[in-house]
Amino acid sequence: MDSTQQKIVQYLNEAHATEVALVRVLQSQIAMTPRGTYRTGLEKHLRETRDHARRVERRLKELDAGKNPVQALTGAAEALLGQALALAKTPLDLVRGTGGEEKVLKNARDASATEALEIATYLSIERAARAAGDDDTAKLAASIRADEERMLAKVLEEIPKLTDAVVGAEANGDGSYDIKRTGAADAARAAKRKTPSRSRGGSSRSRSRTRSSSNVPIARYDDLTTDEIVSRLAKLSEADRSKVRTYERSHKKRATVIEAAERKPADS
Repeated sequence: MDSTQQKIVQYLNEAHATEVALVRVLQSQIAMTPRGTYRTGLEKHLRETRDHARRVERRLKELDAGKNPVQALTGAAEALLGQALALAKTPLDLVRGTGGEEKVLKNARDASATEALEIATYLSIERAARAAGDDDTAKLAASIRADEERMLAKVLEEIPKLTDAVVGAEANGDGSYDIKRTGAADAARAAKRKTPSRSRGGSSRSRSRTRSSSNVPIARYDDLTTDEIVSRLAKLSEADRSKVRTYERSHKKRATVIEAAERKPADS
């Protein structure tokens, strides 16, 4: 194995360590992110990240990287370092920021930096692989880099909305963060559903909530942010805005939504 191929193996080991560590980081971020477009993006990227780790590991085996004791030791050390960084960072994710909205925003800012680092790593791997005539590694790196670029674009698209949520909560007292809609809450509910219950009262209450939500004339109402709901109110009739007011007052009680639902559209 020449020096260029050795460098490719080194970079692949670094990429693999990063992907493995990011699985844990993404899991912790999903656990504190409410349902919505951003969490959907994180969940998709978690699946991609696991796939990236498997594909990079398979390519390292194809290159017989494990036969070189020095490279094998370096790869193991990088993997352990990546895991340690992920484990050290996860508890900090849970306490950073003054509120749920700010925790999610800071995680998104971290994610954008991480995606940029991964893009640079895979661009280096692709470039070195093409110089070495290693088309298989170059194609792998280009494919994974495309996933990372899409995720970075997604995160940057979400940051303005996440920032608006922080401003709404901190400056206007109009918080939108709902712990009951986070990944951790969903996981707890899923575990509860798997556990046999002697009482059917809880399921009845759940069905009642579902029925009441279905009366709201805005699709996926409980998954929308305050801004998304307000933007849809102008298109509703007075009767439908009344349904929104009634539902909002008995659930999240967001003043911005209630006031917007009480206002008549400008063209009426």
